[in-house]
Amino acid sequence: MKKSFRRLFNKMNSVKEFKIGIILLIILILIAIFAPAIATYDPYKLNDDIAVKPSSQYLLGTDGLGRDVFSMIVYGARTSLKVGIMAATISSVIGTIVGGIAGYIGGTVDKVISEIINMFLMLPTFFLILIIVVIYGSSLTNVIIVIGLTSWTGTARLMRAQAISLRERTFIKSAKTIGESNMRILFKHIIPNGIFPIIADSTMAVSSAILSEASLSFLGLGDPNVISWGQMIYHGKGYLSHGWWICTFSGLAIVCTVLSFYLIGEGINRILNPKLNENK
Repeated sequence: MKKSFRRLFNKMNSVKEFKIGIILLIILILIAIFAPAIATYDPYKLNDDIAVKPSSQYLLGTDGLGRDVFSMIVYGARTSLKVGIMAATISSVIGTIVGGIAGYIGGTVDKVISEIINMFLMLPTFFLILIIVVIYGSSLTNVIIVIGLTSWTGTARLMRAQAISLRERTFIKSAKTIGESNMRILFKHIIPNGIFPIIADSTMAVSSAILSEASLSFLGLGDPNVISWGQMIYHGKGYLSHGWWICTFSGLAIVCTVLSFYLIGEGINRILNPKLNENK
């Protein structure tokens, strides 16, 4: 057990993308957890210092309502991580189960599910999210659920391919022979053995969910009751000529967060597929 753990740790340590991504993510998580201690002002508090440049008093300046940009970015980390992780979890769970059933059961079930997946892929997903948010409201919970329910198709296709490959393996046929039910085989053998590419794909899904939430907020459809980086850009675009810092720093925060999850996903791909490191 110790040797296996050491071998895995050495693999992870040898992939620089994974290390950089994990370091960035740890920093973001610490910022989100200790936001009240790190923030220099109340991010919701309005004052008379409107669109003030970065200074010793306001580290990253203030926005058009006099709110401290640094404090807003610190609290915005909570919103982005919450949306990204929860939405990606919803989409990954749905995609894994649906794709596993389609690939393992096959036949008519596979055809029906594949057609449903193709229908979702043909739909302009972001516009679908826009319509649903406009109809049912732009609360953070609604945004998370909508993003999660509309972004599972990629995971489903990946899991379907894994299941089709695994169902022909000897240990699966042996499990059928001894009388194990299809559901037991699916959840005990198929999904656990095909989950590793899904983990890497899920980190990319987190990045996609964060960008979707930022896009909704930028269009004015985010939750007005929470601090969001996309919302900061939305409010700051009117001050670009004399308040560039409002959009710039919040945009950089989005880039760093998305980059961290992308690097982790790329790192996991390299860990699981050593051939990628050979071609480096």
